[in-house]
Parts: sequence; C-alpha cells; structure tokens
Amino acid sequence: MFDVANQPPPLEPYNLFVSDRVLREAVERERAGWADAGLNTLGATLGLPETVALGFSANRNPPQLKSYDRYGHRLDEVEFHPAWHELLAIALRAGLHSSPWAHPKPGAHVARAAGAYMLNQIESGVYCPLAMTYGSVPTLKHAPGVAATWLPKIYGRDYDPRCVPMTDKPAVLLGMGMTENQGGSDLRTNVTRAEPAGDGLFRLHGHKWFMSAPMCDAFLILAQSQNGLSCFLMPRFTPDGSRNAVHINRLKDKLGNRSNASSEVEFHGAYAQLVGEEGRGIPTIIEMAGYTRLDCCIGSSSLMRQAVTQAVHHARHRMAFQKKLIDQPLMANVLADLALESEAATVLTMRLARAYDEDGEAAQVFRRVLTPAAKFWICKRAPAVTLEAMEVLGGSGYIEDSIMPRLYREAPVNSIWEGSGNVMCLDVLRAIGRTPNAAAVLHAELIGLGDLRLDAFVDRLESRMKGAERNDEALARALVRDLVLALQAALLIKHAPAFVADAFCASRLHGEANGSVFGTLPRGCDVSAIAERAAPVH
Repeated sequence: MFDVANQPPPLEPYNLFVSDRVLREAVERERAGWADAGLNTLGATLGLPETVALGFSANRNPPQLKSYDRYGHRLDEVEFHPAWHELLAIALRAGLHSSPWAHPKPGAHVARAAGAYMLNQIESGVYCPLAMTYGSVPTLKHAPGVAATWLPKIYGRDYDPRCVPMTDKPAVLLGMGMTENQGGSDLRTNVTRAEPAGDGLFRLHGHKWFMSAPMCDAFLILAQSQNGLSCFLMPRFTPDGSRNAVHINRLKDKLGNRSNASSEVEFHGAYAQLVGEEGRGIPTIIEMAGYTRLDCCIGSSSLMRQAVTQAVHHARHRMAFQKKLIDQPLMANVLADLALESEAATVLTMRLARAYDEDGEAAQVFRRVLTPAAKFWICKRAPAVTLEAMEVLGGSGYIEDSIMPRLYREAPVNSIWEGSGNVMCLDVLRAIGRTPNAAAVLHAELIGLGDLRLDAFVDRLESRMKGAERNDEALARALVRDLVLALQAALLIKHAPAFVADAFCASRLHGEANGSVFGTLPRGCDVSAIAERAAPVH
C-alpha cells in the first residue's frame, strides 16, 4: 500500500467565529459586540466534526414525501433524515429564527445575521425555514389577533419536529407560498382564491407552484379575495386539530438545496386567516420580503466565505513544484481576488443588517434601496466564487466527499429566491425614485474618503443616475452593479486594512471587468497579506 501524502488535514474542528477575522470585526463595528460569547459558542458547535457531518448526511438523505398512511388516509407529510432535525435544533437554540424580535436591542439583527452566516456554511438547506420564520414576524403584526397566538410560539427555542397542531409544540416555524405556475414573479396574476367562511375566516382554493419548506407549522399565502389579492396565514392544522386541506402533490427535484423540501401544493378549501387589509396582500407580505432578501445576502456571503476558507486552507498545505500552492504567485493572486470578493460581500451584508436595527433616514434608504441592490450583486457573485474556489482544490474539490460541489450547487438559489436579478434591479430603480432623499443619503455614504479612484467612479455613477440611464430599464443591471461596487469600496476604505481596500479599488473600479475573472489583481496588490487575512484560524 502507498502512503497518503501531500494532502491537507481536515479543517475540523474549528470555530467559525474565532477563525473569521472579517466577521468578528463586522460584528463589533455594527454594534453587536455584546453577542460575541454566544457567537463564539455557536461557531465552536458548528465547526465540530460531528456537526459538519450532519450537513453531509442531510444532503445524502433528502426529504421524502409521504402522501398516505398504510390505510389510505391522506398525510401530506415530509419525512427528513435525523441530521436535518439536529441542525434545526442547533439553529433554534441559537435563536436564528426569531431572536431580534423576541429580544430586541441594538445590534440584534446583526448578531442574528452573524449566526445565520455561520450556520449556512455548514448546511444551507435548514436556512430556508429559518429565514421565512424570521421574515414573517413584521407581516404577522398586521393581524394583532393572529400575532398574539403565533408569535409566542415563533419566539420559542425548543425545536419540535413532530407534525402536530401548534398548540402542542413549544416552538413553530413558518413557510410561505406566493409563486403560481402561470405567473412566477408576476404575483398579480395569481388565481388561488379565498372564499369567506364567516368570523373573519377564509377557505383557500387553488395551487402554488412553489411552496417553500412544506413541513412548517403555518404558511403565509397570497390569494385573491373579493377585494383583490390578499395575505393569509394558513396553518397545517385547523383549530379543531384536524389536518388542513393542503395537498402536497410532489417535492421539487432541485439542482441544490437538496436537504430542504420545496413543493407543489393544492388547496381544497384550506382554513386560513386574513393578515393585514383585504386587497393589500402584496404590500403586507412585501415587508417580509425585505428580511428574506437580507437573508439571501447573508446566505450568498456565507457560501463565498466557506468556499474561500476551503480554498485557502487547501493552498496552505498542498505542495506543487516545490512550493506550497499559496506561495505560487498566480495562485496567490487567485486566492486574494476570491478573498476580496468574500470580504466585500460580508462587510456590506453586515452593514445592511445594521440598517434593520435602526430607524432614521439612512437606515430606511439602506433597507429599501440597498437591500435589493445587494441581493442582486452578492448573489450573482456567489456562483463565480464557488466555481473558482473549487478549481483551487482540483479534482479533490470536484468529488462529493468534498463540500465544494454542495457549495457550487447551492450558489444559484439566492439569485432566484425572493425575486430574480431583473426584479431586484427594477426594484432599485423604483426605490431610488420613491424613497425620500435616497440620492443624498447614498452620496454621503460614498464621498470624502480620500480615494481618487472611488471619487471618479462615484462621479460617473451619479451622472448616470441623474441622466437617461436612471430610467432605462435595459441598463438597470449595470447601474445597480456599480452602485454596489461603490458602496463596497467605501466600506472597505473605511473599515478594512489599506491593502484590502487598495486592491479592491484597483480591481473593481477600473473599468468593464469589475473583477469578473479571478486572479487578475494588478501589480502592486499585497496578495499574500490579503490571502492570509482570509485564512481560517485552525
């Protein structure tokens, strides 16, 4: 037998919080330093070999639909591998589904974002029900009676995997169903109808082409009522304890996110309660979308972080041509370029999370304008980063024993979920026009930082935003991309080491490429320092 040589050691156990300089700095800077102890504990738990193994097991054993019991009674239940439940239990104990609402304080949304960022590096599938539960709270508050019943359970931290009425559970999770097969993002074409059933209750009839996380305890649903498209809460069980009339037709066979269930469903007179004003369903549920779009940024940023972590760890140990890979000049350029993309995404995401902790004009602009902008660009960059990082590992990164294929398959979903790239960019154009003083707030964030490259870039960007391009939908992607790049550059100039900010500005603000091909950092960038900053402490 031959000895195994020149292979990196497993990156475990390791602490996902302690090992991440950029995340720790952001948590402190964005006013969540009080959460360090809890994040440290969570980071250590997630980095244990047995926790890492849970992510692999959950993906190798995807959920199964159980439509009927052996006697022919309808069940419409989704069965999961125990690993899935163990990961959700870890997440709920950490409050990643509701802690900012249950215990509001300065930095609460940032602390929760940091925890979710770490969890998603171990397994993305469990993040979906957590994100929807987190985002559901402000929407549910539009119906005080509904909120009084459900919010105490949403705030619970004792995960209960059973398919039983919410009254019998210490904690619950929420999903949602908006998309129908004839409309996709065009929600006003929805045909699911809601018929009044007396006492403010409704019965839903129709379908959803995608209903996320169908094992949740309740769902926010859009349906047409007598007064137009409205928002409803549809529980899995009716108040008398019987199963609601929700039929799961099939589970989607997806590219990635395979440990999580996504479903096609039909409603046959399903019990539901109105949330918000009848006929105002989109404005009611769109409040949820702001938070779930933030979670798309968190999810994509975390995938990039894990991909870069694995790439740098591999390169620090693997020898080629008498040198460690990380010491090879071109490989160092690639790693540094990947690290820049990851750091820029993380810094922007955590700054955006802070806007959800704050009131005031600047916070409103960040939430309304920069949430869809950041979702567009960060989610677009994740597939490119995971692909390049996989190549760093070579063949070892292409096999299913590695986490890299899973990261690569996961990477596209956040661009699609909660609105595609085009929807996000058009939303940004509308938001700039409709949000008071948006241009002035953005200007204040981007100027006076002492970098001539950024100043020139911002001058060109603002001229375009004031000119015809501002209303040209065909050019919306370029405009939104450059808005995000300008903000990322500004944040790095303010908060990152000079060698990071300089390399980002030199590579992302210089012209058409904008870092589209990794490993093209110009001469003079301190690639060794950038790569070392991204290395996990192990």
